[in-house]
Amino acid sequence: MPAEKQDLSPQDIIRELNKYIIGQDEAKRSVALALRSRWRRMQLAPALRREVTPKNILMIGPTGVGKTEIARRLADLVEAPFIKVEATKFTEVGYVGRDVESMVRDLANVAVNMLRAKMRASIKEKVQEEVEERLLDTLIPPRKRDSHLPAGQDPSADADSHARRAFRAKLHKGELEDKEVTVQTRKPSVGLEIMGPPGMEEISNQLQSIFKKAGGGRETRRKIKISEARRIFTEEAIENNVNEEELKARTVQAVEQNGIIFLDEIDKITQSTDGRLGVAGVSREGVQRDLLPIIEGSTVKTPYGMIRTDHILFVASGAFHLSTPADLIPELQGRLPVRVNLRSLQPKDLERILKEPDNSLILQYQALLATEGLHIAFDDAAIESVANIAWQVNENTENIGARRLHTLMEKLLEDVSFDATKLAKKYSATNPLVIDAKMVEKQLGEIRQDKDLSRYVL
Repeated sequence: MPAEKQDLSPQDIIRELNKYIIGQDEAKRSVALALRSRWRRMQLAPALRREVTPKNILMIGPTGVGKTEIARRLADLVEAPFIKVEATKFTEVGYVGRDVESMVRDLANVAVNMLRAKMRASIKEKVQEEVEERLLDTLIPPRKRDSHLPAGQDPSADADSHARRAFRAKLHKGELEDKEVTVQTRKPSVGLEIMGPPGMEEISNQLQSIFKKAGGGRETRRKIKISEARRIFTEEAIENNVNEEELKARTVQAVEQNGIIFLDEIDKITQSTDGRLGVAGVSREGVQRDLLPIIEGSTVKTPYGMIRTDHILFVASGAFHLSTPADLIPELQGRLPVRVNLRSLQPKDLERILKEPDNSLILQYQALLATEGLHIAFDDAAIESVANIAWQVNENTENIGARRLHTLMEKLLEDVSFDATKLAKKYSATNPLVIDAKMVEKQLGEIRQDKDLSRYVL
């Protein structure tokens, strides 16, 4: 976790989450406390720190009410490695299922990409001088010094120095960006994606690394512009300055201390509530027992080293329509001590979701259409009407929560979006196209009234 974000109070965390997520205060409070507990743990003496386990969370609520979004925004807030895993995918190929340890390796891959990007950004400024010297060497190949003359008395060296100063000034002014030069660069490695069978991810990663090394590193000469040469030289300099061993060590630490795994649809791997186990029930219970050691704390082998899962934060979620958390095996229940109930979204919640969050759905559509020169605005009645229709359709068909708003907005603005270029000539920033309740009713009214139609269209 970045130093400047380590001391976020629960109130600070909730304040940031409120920018993107409407309501669900209990869930926000729980994740804020879980994150703060991590910070508190790091302040303890090492011997006691090892004994403090993370406050893993079980979120209970219907789809589309913000469970995933809360966890994802939390990870973004503290720049923590985060992955979402569907618990059901471990049962897709029968009883054996996919190797549950793969989610830790996937989290490690996310962490290494995050850290590599940060390291590259921090190195980029440092290598600019090195890149500039290489560009100057390309423009003015260094001459061999006359060995018969004392150092500092070779006139060709003075000429080189004068020319380099002149070209350096032009480089700084951007006057040479379109000039073509012949450069010698390394041929880039070709990425080869190898899909191995479940449980063989480690071997697949090793093979991928071997092919990558075999395919890259060869040098080639080509004629390109200075602007392109600058980009290539910068990339090569950054790669040469990235310490891979340090990157691996930081990856292991980031996953172990800050990693967050979101286990969705955990209710789908519970036993059936009627008490009948059957083949499917055995498979689901098997997945629970496979997950248990990972959540309790075990060591997983990854391409970056051995990773302990003791202090990874696990956030599990499920609708639990046909089962209850009590249907999970007792050991797994005990590793998810914090229980949070998320309520279904009401019309007022949907209305707020449309307009209040940063980069809300309305702002997104306004920005997208503005690229065509078309400016639109929504009046309050239209927003209220869309929210009410979303709620009604959710009640009458499948309740998919706030996701229904995306479908409705797309249907509502379908004609406007299609004719955006033509409409842009008629409307402007000072005279926008107003989306009102009448237009909402015209576009969505029939679908709302016909249950069968709304089921298939929305």
